[in-house]
Amino acid sequence: MEINNSIIKHYLKNVFFINGTAYAGKSTMVKLLAEKYGLLCCGENYDCIPENILTPEKYPNLCYFQTITDWQEFIGRTPREYSNWITGTSRELVEFEISYLMSASQTQRVIVDTNIPPEILHEIADYNQVAVMLSPQSMSVEQFFDREDEDKVFLKAQIALAENPEKAMANFLACLSEINNRRVYDNWATSGFFTVVRENTEADTKAETLELLAKHFNLIS
Repeated sequence: MEINNSIIKHYLKNVFFINGTAYAGKSTMVKLLAEKYGLLCCGENYDCIPENILTPEKYPNLCYFQTITDWQEFIGRTPREYSNWITGTSRELVEFEISYLMSASQTQRVIVDTNIPPEILHEIADYNQVAVMLSPQSMSVEQFFDREDEDKVFLKAQIALAENPEKAMANFLACLSEINNRRVYDNWATSGFFTVVRENTEADTKAETLELLAKHFNLIS
């Protein structure tokens, strides 16, 4: 069974989507907009998958962690393998994410740090429902381990346990470069959506960016 995109678009009329590249401030803006304007916040990697529905045969990327031997296998993948996994995971998430958002947004407005690709967003949302946030590739690579997030601390520890930690770190950074390469950046930059580019990491531009996005989403006049 297939559902016409116009029907999906109707049921997603109360959803605002933010997507783009790493370290552009997406998760921060989703949280701040939700707090200020009373929106349901679906932050980075929010849980939209029902239990006991995934199988490795149908969803190999979402089930990746069920099939690997250990974390050394995870950090040891080639940049191409890592990029294919990220892309595949985003594709497999789409139907779960859309289904969840259709349900959650019927009684409230929702803002989501989404994985939905631009070509699909064009089919299911209006211009003022989508914003793209971009940052330079160097930011996502050079500053990846600057944050003391639990997952990043864990990854850094696993890299340190590798047989050759320096080689493992160089490989993982190459993986990050691959998923944030120029082609990915340009794909978002030319997507036709409202775009905010983060160029200065030193200055605090959260208030300015928040106002830009709020106006774009018609949350303020």
